[in-house]
Amino acid sequence: MKSAALWAMALILAIGLAARVAAQEVAEGKFINSQGKEVGTVHVEHMPSATLFLLDLHDMPPGAHGIHIHSVGKCDPPTFDSAGPHFNPTNSQHGMKNPKGPHAGDLPNITIPASGKLETTIMVAGMRQWDGEGGMLDGDGSSLIIHANPDDYMTDPSGNSGARIACAKIDLPQRQD
Repeated sequence: MKSAALWAMALILAIGLAARVAAQEVAEGKFINSQGKEVGTVHVEHMPSATLFLLDLHDMPPGAHGIHIHSVGKCDPPTFDSAGPHFNPTNSQHGMKNPKGPHAGDLPNITIPASGKLETTIMVAGMRQWDGEGGMLDGDGSSLIIHANPDDYMTDPSGNSGARIACAKIDLPQRQD
C-alpha cells in the first residue's frame, strides 16, 4: 500500500516538473574575449517569475567584474561596442543603488577566482521582457557583457565598470518540450 502511494506521489511530482520545464523558454550563448577566443557559456532559462543566467566561464581574469544584459545580440571583438547600451526598456538610469534605476539589464557583480574559472547562477526576479517589441530577445536580440571592473551600482550609464572584456550573444529561445 505504501509503495503504491509513493509511486503516485512520484508520478504527480514528475508531471508537475514536466509542466514547469515545458512552460519555460531557453536561450544559449557562448562568451568570447576581445581576441575572439571562447571563454565560456551562458544558459538562460526564462520562467513566469524569474530569469536564470547559468554561467560557466574559464580563462577569465580574476577579480570582481560588472556583468550586464546589453540591448543588441552582436559581439564584435575587440571592444564589443556592437552590443549596444544596457537593456533598458523602461528608460531608467543605471544602478541598483540609483534612486532612478535600475536598468532591466543591470545584474550583480561576479567574482572570478584565481583559477579564472567560475560556474554560477544569477537570478533576475520578475523579468518579464523576454521577446516581442522591447523584449530582451526582440528582433535584434541581446548579449551579455562582462566588464573589466566591478559595477558601482550607481553611476549612469554603466556603473563605472570599465572596458567590455567578454561577450555572449544570446540566441533566440527554444521551447523545451
